[in-house]
Amino acid sequence: MFYILIIILFNFNYISGVDSLKNILTELQYEVTQNCGTEPPFDNLYWNNKEEGIYLDLISNQPLFFSFHKYKSGTGWPSFYDIIDSSTVEKKYDYKLGYKRIEIKSKVSSSHLGHLFYDGPNPTGLRYCINSASLKFIRLEDFDKNGLSIYKKYFIN
Repeated sequence: MFYILIIILFNFNYISGVDSLKNILTELQYEVTQNCGTEPPFDNLYWNNKEEGIYLDLISNQPLFFSFHKYKSGTGWPSFYDIIDSSTVEKKYDYKLGYKRIEIKSKVSSSHLGHLFYDGPNPTGLRYCINSASLKFIRLEDFDKNGLSIYKKYFIN
């Protein structure tokens, strides 16, 4: 119920249905978000993005990460030491590579986002290692026209 309210409140355009997703997403976006794939490191849209703004779940448009939580992890994927609201993601163990990792999925869209590691910087010690193909970036100057005005206050020093 809470998530439905958020979607309505922020006028998110939630993409659903396998046919719709296959028609809208690129092959890579579909593979990453729907089949738990991984994009290549250092060859993705946001790994080196330094603009101010907010990262959204590509499928639900739910706000996930602020740009000021992004840091250079050296992994080749966008990495964040914090998340806007941890209740917006599901965490589950993933053993696909033969060892335990924590997979991160969007609660609203069930899209695969990436993985959570406990080797990040202070103050959290966390590293949300996220696929660019599962994200949409909105620049700070575009918050108003994307219904994200309430988040502008976090960028005022």
